[in-house]
Amino acid sequence: MKRSKPEHPTAIVAKQELQQAVTETADTVIQNQVGSDGLLRFRMTHVLIIMNMFTENVKHRKRGRPPGQSAQGAAARARLYETAIRMISERGYEATTLREIAKDAHVSVGLLYRYFPSKQAVIIALYEELSKDFSRQAAAMKSGKWRDRFLFALGTSLRVLQPHRTTLRALIPVLIGDPDDGVFAEGTAFSRVRVQQVFEDAVAAAADAPKAPIAAALGRLLYLVHLAVLLWWLLDKTAKQRATDALVALTEQLLPLAALTLRLPPIRRFVIAFDELIREGLFGSPAAV
Repeated sequence: MKRSKPEHPTAIVAKQELQQAVTETADTVIQNQVGSDGLLRFRMTHVLIIMNMFTENVKHRKRGRPPGQSAQGAAARARLYETAIRMISERGYEATTLREIAKDAHVSVGLLYRYFPSKQAVIIALYEELSKDFSRQAAAMKSGKWRDRFLFALGTSLRVLQPHRTTLRALIPVLIGDPDDGVFAEGTAFSRVRVQQVFEDAVAAAADAPKAPIAAALGRLLYLVHLAVLLWWLLDKTAKQRATDALVALTEQLLPLAALTLRLPPIRRFVIAFDELIREGLFGSPAAV
């Protein structure tokens, strides 16, 4: 015979409390209505036996969160995501439809909608993947001067994006000009803020960090410099993007001079004023992060 599993203590207590409450109620009814009528007490005993049978078979739900996405579901989502990214890189964002993605992946449109209800959802997933990867790798940034830390962040960004260059080239119109899916769109702000924070921290936590609010303003300015370099890199037609390497080298030469000029009050005022324009014109609010 199989040994039954011991009941959970909570289930035992709950069952005992239920039985006690029913018993007390039954005794009160018996005493008030029929006195010492043995037949009614006999029937109430049977009722308790039946209730006990039900409480024995009740399965108590385990505490905690319900199970998440299955391994099979995660694999299906990954395959659909890879198919969508490949087709966007080959055909362009506007020319690619969800129906064509589903057909190429040999799944129904309904299944695709379950994971990616729109092309925007695919772009959001791409932003999420790239920004998380960048943030993770940028965490290895060493202490030092802000210009060296900026160059590390810039190099890390180029390295993370390199495998996705073809896809990102196809997305240039979206990245720059789309009000809903672009870099500065409200719906993609989570990705921008994650990357931008790395550049702000590169300055704020540097050994030669300027005082606030110059540090944060400089960090945001360097974030925009980084975006300009990325755009150059995407448009670079030279073999192995040699022109981009040359641009990064020129930037590295200019940074020591920039650090010196930042000590001048007019330059500091310019950085603050320009930062206000950045936050209002690109981030949507003077108080934006």
